[in-house]
Amino acid sequence: MELTLNSSSSLIKRKDTKSSRNHESSSNMSFAKMKPPTYQFQAKSSVKEMKFTHEKTFKPEGEEATERWEKLHVLSYPHPKNDSSVPVFVMLPLDTVTMSGHLNKPRAMNASLMALKGAGVEGVMVDAWWGLVEKDGPMKYNWEGYAELIQMVQKHGLKLQVVMSFHQCGGNVGDSCSIPLPPWVLEEISKNPDLVYTDKSGRRNPEYISLGCDSVPVLRGRTPIQVYSDFMRSFRERFDHYMGGVIAEIQVGMGPCGELRYPSYPESNGTWRFPGIGEFQCYDKYMRSSLQAYAESVGKTNWGTSGPHDAGEYKNLPEDTEFFRRDGTWNSEYGKFFMEWYSGKLLEHGDKLLASAKGVFQGTGAKLSGKVAGIHWHYNTRSHAAELTAGYYNTRNHDGYLPIAKMFNKHGVVLNFTCMEMKDGEQPEHANCSPEGLVKQVQSATRQAGTDLAGENALERYDSSAFGQVVATNRSDSGNGLTAFTYLRMNKRLFEGQNWQQLVEFVKKMKEGGGDGRRRQLSEEDTTGSDLYVGFVRKSRKVEEVSLV
Repeated sequence: MELTLNSSSSLIKRKDTKSSRNHESSSNMSFAKMKPPTYQFQAKSSVKEMKFTHEKTFKPEGEEATERWEKLHVLSYPHPKNDSSVPVFVMLPLDTVTMSGHLNKPRAMNASLMALKGAGVEGVMVDAWWGLVEKDGPMKYNWEGYAELIQMVQKHGLKLQVVMSFHQCGGNVGDSCSIPLPPWVLEEISKNPDLVYTDKSGRRNPEYISLGCDSVPVLRGRTPIQVYSDFMRSFRERFDHYMGGVIAEIQVGMGPCGELRYPSYPESNGTWRFPGIGEFQCYDKYMRSSLQAYAESVGKTNWGTSGPHDAGEYKNLPEDTEFFRRDGTWNSEYGKFFMEWYSGKLLEHGDKLLASAKGVFQGTGAKLSGKVAGIHWHYNTRSHAAELTAGYYNTRNHDGYLPIAKMFNKHGVVLNFTCMEMKDGEQPEHANCSPEGLVKQVQSATRQAGTDLAGENALERYDSSAFGQVVATNRSDSGNGLTAFTYLRMNKRLFEGQNWQQLVEFVKKMKEGGGDGRRRQLSEEDTTGSDLYVGFVRKSRKVEEVSLV
């Protein structure tokens, strides 16, 4: 069967060789222009053959028709627990919404969403940046660029995962643009530098507000938790009609890169490099005050004056330090005291933020999720140094992920975990990595806690080995399978021939329940094409490269 997606030629524009190459190019997709200008896909089904045009896939008229259409397109997400099919989402570029608050390159986005829909993906993920939305002043929110995106996503019959991104964009792996915290927040930080995380050398990190001041009214009369809650409430009120329909999931950012962790391994200015152990981030005045109070509460006042003095520096290896070496201070009474406080503060931060998010979004029909980082280097050592500095109290003797999974389950939140695509054999030997062992531990922890697990790839990968590892992880009997997978990330390379083919095949395997090779026959009532293989048709005609802008 052939599936033809007709696209208006107005979406296509010849590439301007003199166009500037700024950070906004991340959403500039190149395709081939056919004559006449149509996109053709080939779709194979073991059951039936049919043809239809894309223009006819979305024509609701009136609110009642729109509501019926939305319900029709609630396909596979969220899933009942006995459904082995895993929906695949694709992350949109970091600069999907511009600094001026508009949708970036809407015609390119429209064409890209059309292609993703044809490939069978469930939806897309976008960051709702605090630094963009509330940049004009406290509680002055601009959601217009996101409104444009949501309507476009709806038009294509896709779902949307929205990340409440309370962190800075820039300075970490894969960051292709710079979006700082809101200017009025940066102004408060300039007056009071202790509002941000600080290491033992006094280096300040502006990626995220220190959790030490979560409950202190340091942001013009509001606490950080109140500010985050007001932001989320504004989003819910602005897009209430789409919640639980087009907007299928809200992911709550809880730290740098949107992850529940401390910024222990910052890449900016060469501060850290892989596989360094990182550094503890507990030296702002709010964290120091908390540590002192905790030490006094357990009768160890002298332990509350500072963090560990023997924990080394960002780029060190565990054996370079007294704290993290094989039989180091981490396993002493002091080490256990410090890690219980340090990891406990992170758990408390997550608990507060997720409780706030639950209060805002409960009853909307949208799922809630939170992200935990896949810190796999030095996993095969006793101390798990890189995990400890990030706030995960996970050692050879102590499970750091079960408490996190239980906290997520308390609020009914999906735990989204990274590095699902990585294999142990791909990692450098001196780094003592085990992404596979780490993922299995998290799978086991979520199963034990009764928490749903979703996944992401940590690095941009387009090869069959990476996709195959995700499929194998989902099929593993070591713990929870995945309720959803979000692929990082949509860009020009994704749409290149072989890369695109790999993605399409991966989506198909995940829909089939993790790639066990079984094909399910379409029921007569199935009009969604859930068993379709979609791929580009190669044409013998001469093609001309164009740029979608």
